[in-house]
Amino acid sequence: MTGAADFAAWFGPDAFDATYGYDLAALRGVRPCPGPPGFAEHWRARYQRARAVHGTMRRAALGPLGAHELYRIDFPGTDDRRLGGWLALPRDGRVHRGVVQSHGYGGRSGPEPGILSPGTAVLWPVARGLPTASLMPDLPALAAEHVLVGIDSVDTYILGGCAEDIWCAATALLNTVGQVPLHFVGASFGGGIGALALPWDDRFVSGALRVPSFGQYDLRLQMPCTGSGEAVRAHVAAHPGAREVLAFFDASAAATFLDIPMLLGCALWDPAVPPPGQFAVQNALPQAQEFIFTAGHAQFPGDAEQLAAWGCRVQAFIDDVDGIAAR
Repeated sequence: MTGAADFAAWFGPDAFDATYGYDLAALRGVRPCPGPPGFAEHWRARYQRARAVHGTMRRAALGPLGAHELYRIDFPGTDDRRLGGWLALPRDGRVHRGVVQSHGYGGRSGPEPGILSPGTAVLWPVARGLPTASLMPDLPALAAEHVLVGIDSVDTYILGGCAEDIWCAATALLNTVGQVPLHFVGASFGGGIGALALPWDDRFVSGALRVPSFGQYDLRLQMPCTGSGEAVRAHVAAHPGAREVLAFFDASAAATFLDIPMLLGCALWDPAVPPPGQFAVQNALPQAQEFIFTAGHAQFPGDAEQLAAWGCRVQAFIDDVDGIAAR
């Protein structure tokens, strides 16, 4: 098991303790935050609003990507926005499942082909306001500013809009390929948004979340970090009323409503997304499959191998869920 000496050797003696004093046993004991009154009703109403969005996906062919054809796309979202991204369709035209794969808080500059497999259509949407495909003049692209947009109201906080983007992406994909089972894959920002979005959308049959953000604000707001959470922590210190808004956007609270197969990849050491918040999301899902990362949001000996192993695990997980559904 990796210990404090290993982290100190890899990240330097001056690096802060990004375990936050938690070993694996302690992390497995972190409880999710309870949702406030009206939590589920708020999210179900948001979902119905997003499902009322109609319109067509526009796509421009970019050429082959292995056995798939790649497209640059945009599609309609809530608030009269159009969201961008990339779409890969099997070149033989046969689609038996879809995958929506979200991204970290840096946005996305292109597709991540590792999730491609035969018969799979993959949509890589970019959340509103984020680079490169969904930049918008009224929204900041910098994570530390983006994460504060609308934070003083449950109805305007941007994380709600980003969850709506996932539902609209699912609609756009299904309108393109037909009614196939959908799987969700997301990391960091995308993992947290996935936890917020998935419980309310029965079109998704599984989810794989890596180092998910936005979990357990009771702890998260006490833990300095290098990620977007630091801007939120500073804002709440100056505006305590925002804590009541954040209660509606806690990924660990949302995860307690999930009842589909889930795969969680959480890290023991992570300076950007404190591990207790990640594990709070996992601990809300006692039946979830587990993958332990040595560290998140950092380079360390063996990190490439762990990411490759995670990719293989996600593919096997999706295959297994589809196999179960087919029986």
